[in-house]
Formats: sequence, C-alpha cells, structure tokens
Amino acid sequence: MEYVYAALLLHRLGKPIDEQGVRRVIEAAGGNVDEVRLKSLVAALQGINIDEVLKSAAAAPVVAAPVPAAQVAAAPTPTAEAPKEEKKEEKKEEEALSGLAALFG
Repeated sequence: MEYVYAALLLHRLGKPIDEQGVRRVIEAAGGNVDEVRLKSLVAALQGINIDEVLKSAAAAPVVAAPVPAAQVAAAPTPTAEAPKEEKKEEKKEEEALSGLAALFG
C-alpha cells in the first residue's frame, strides 16, 4: 500500500512517478523498498491517466451503510426485473474495481 501512496503523493506534487521518486518517498517515511514491487508499480502506471482513475474511483460507492431493521421491514418488495438490473450494474462495478485493484496491487 505504501507504494501506491508514494505514487499518489508524487502525482499530487506534479513529480514524475519513477523508481527513484517512489524509492525516495518510501525511504523518507522509514520503509524498506522491495525492488520487485517498486518496478512492477512503476511499470503498471506507465501510460495511465491517474486523474481519470481517481475520478472513476471516487464515483464508485465505497461501502454501504447498515440499514436499521425498521427500514428493512418497511421496504417494498422488489419486482422480478429489479434484481437482474442490479446484478448487471454490480457486475460492471466489480469489473471496474477489480481492474483498478489490479492496477494498484
């Protein structure tokens, strides 16, 4: 996770996201650098528009809040078509998030 944070910090500061920059950030924070993880992160981020990835990640719901039991009991019964539509939407969101997760390891 520290590698992703280092890359995001470099991006935010307008610095190039390269091995040397990420290494310096991690070492400045007192971490030990794993060369394989460092190289794979930098390679994975080549040609990626980080601003676009962050915008799409911000649009995705993070975690649903728990619903009180009284609201669950009062909720209308879903129709037969509603679950199909929800499953399609959930699948698309899962695919997008899994692609994002693969990107940032």
